[in-house]
Amino acid sequence: MALRNRPVRREKPLPDAEIHSEGFRQTREARRSALVEDYVELIADLIEDGNEARQVDIAARLGVAQPTVAKMLTRLCSDGLVSRKPYRGVFLTEAGRKVAEESRIRHQTVEAFLRSLGVSAETARIDAEGIEHHVSAETLDAFRRAMTTAR
Repeated sequence: MALRNRPVRREKPLPDAEIHSEGFRQTREARRSALVEDYVELIADLIEDGNEARQVDIAARLGVAQPTVAKMLTRLCSDGLVSRKPYRGVFLTEAGRKVAEESRIRHQTVEAFLRSLGVSAETARIDAEGIEHHVSAETLDAFRRAMTTAR
């Protein structure tokens, strides 16, 4: 209980304000792109699984209401990542396929790294879903090197 009342001390002094703000800027950008990446990756998965990516299926798999999906699909269309056809599903554009592939690779790398640390398959899958959007290319490379070295 005594630890709760004591403040945790920083190990180093605060960085310069410009450098410090860059980390927060990157985190905000990752949050903004995370939802887009989740949608296009799921759409790619549904299509790859041999099905159409329908609004109802997207809503069920993301655990959100169909109007929420409809709003995001409108955004994705205007961003040039998906196309929609009346009475048909949602399709990825070339740009959408690229975003989905990059997201899938990040997800697979993070998940494999967590598994290499001994994290259970289910927890690694769930945790990777959040981490994949916030991890830098440098960190992904370090994860890959660590997994290669550990073998």
